Amino acid sequence: MLWTIFLLLNGLLILVLIYSSRTRQKNEPPLDKGLIPWLGHALEFGKDAAKFLARMKDKHGDIFTVCVAGHYVTVLLDPNSFDGVLNDTICLDFSRSKKQLLEKIFCLQLPSIKPTAERKWMEQHFRGLNLSKLNSSMSVHLQNLLLSDQKCCSPSQWTKDGLFSLCYSLLFRAGYLTLFEKQENASVVYEEFRKFDHLLTKLARCSLKRGESQIATLSRERLWELLSPNCLNSESESKSWQQSYHHFLQQEGADAEMQKRAFLLQLWTTQCNAGPSAFWLLGFLLTHPEAMEAVKTEIRGLNLQNPHTDPLKAHNTPVFDSVLSETLRLTAAVMISREVVQDKILRMASGQEYHLRRGDRVCLFPFLSPQNDPLIHQQPESFKYDRFLNEDMTVRDKFYKDGKRLKYHTVPWGAGRNICVGKDFAVSAIKQFVFLFLTHLDLELCDPEAKLPPVNTSRYGFGMLQPDGDLQIRYRLKRTQHEM
Repeated sequence: MLWTIFLLLNGLLILVLIYSSRTRQKNEPPLDKGLIPWLGHALEFGKDAAKFLARMKDKHGDIFTVCVAGHYVTVLLDPNSFDGVLNDTICLDFSRSKKQLLEKIFCLQLPSIKPTAERKWMEQHFRGLNLSKLNSSMSVHLQNLLLSDQKCCSPSQWTKDGLFSLCYSLLFRAGYLTLFEKQENASVVYEEFRKFDHLLTKLARCSLKRGESQIATLSRERLWELLSPNCLNSESESKSWQQSYHHFLQQEGADAEMQKRAFLLQLWTTQCNAGPSAFWLLGFLLTHPEAMEAVKTEIRGLNLQNPHTDPLKAHNTPVFDSVLSETLRLTAAVMISREVVQDKILRMASGQEYHLRRGDRVCLFPFLSPQNDPLIHQQPESFKYDRFLNEDMTVRDKFYKDGKRLKYHTVPWGAGRNICVGKDFAVSAIKQFVFLFLTHLDLELCDPEAKLPPVNTSRYGFGMLQPDGDLQIRYRLKRTQHEM
């Protein structure tokens, strides 16, 4: 017993010595280790990454290194210097940290599958003709679900609901039916998915409490069974997305257990952002009447009479697109991370050079900069529906900082070689959903003075932010379909 205690104390002492020995070397970014040995800034980082990194930016500037649970993370917040990280595939590695995260969250190991092979498969299905087919299927499912939920209601009957719950439920079920084609269990999968997704950030950070750990484990195992390839409809005339992915996994040598787990990863990847995005978009419109009127005016000008034509494809919708871009600027909080596998000299846009150490990590957080940088976007905390519009009502895509035009003025879907393959599918789904809502339903706040709920700060770094609470709304079928 005394020997065990001695070994533990000795190990702890070694950790403290290693921690305290780290000092800033010549040409390295400013170093901030925090007050707690080894743990460093982990608690503050996990609780509210945006607030913490904004404080570090004010203290150190656009580049700095912080200690987070034994890891040293260099954070780069100058968008004009992002390419120095995004384009380096020799000194910086994306796959190692991704594999670790997939194992923590999904208990998933796919060592035989090369990231390039999986990405190539994804690109085949989320681009070109296959993307058009998915978009068409998504539109049909959205309309069927939206109208079926209202079929028992008269046009004068209002239904009350939470906007976030409503958006997430409808978009998730439509997306699930589009990709997995299982009509009978969409609602059950959604309920289990919400339990799992609610605890996902804690799974990633290994911070689950005892009761939460049991809930997460049971929901994950239940989802594995519900998504199992054994339940595939082999008699389907056309090869579905799910069948094609199953075939890909088999070809790449994934065993049956890992196949089930891979399907849960794809379910989360394809469905975790659209519902929250639609919530924020509709929430901003409901709490900004001038924006709602601008979007409705644009929709009134579209040709809605031809049932065989998709009005969102047949017409330009610059106002609608600007509202979506502004929504994503305010609520998309992806974190782009790389592992430094070889010592690297990072050259900033200013010409200054910094040395990055092997074994450290480097991180970009576009939510803070460029998306909420006051030198790029005036009053960045405010929702401005026309921020991405020029005076002639064309799309505004030129933004500047320190006199230099930015390549990255908003980064909702990642950037570089690892930009989200399914972003076009997600954008189409969000626009279709909001369009259907505004053309088929009357929608208003239960409390005209209600404000959007704050964000759940633990979701920073995991794609689209989610609200901490909900926005109560009421809705009903329009008396005529295109009554605006």
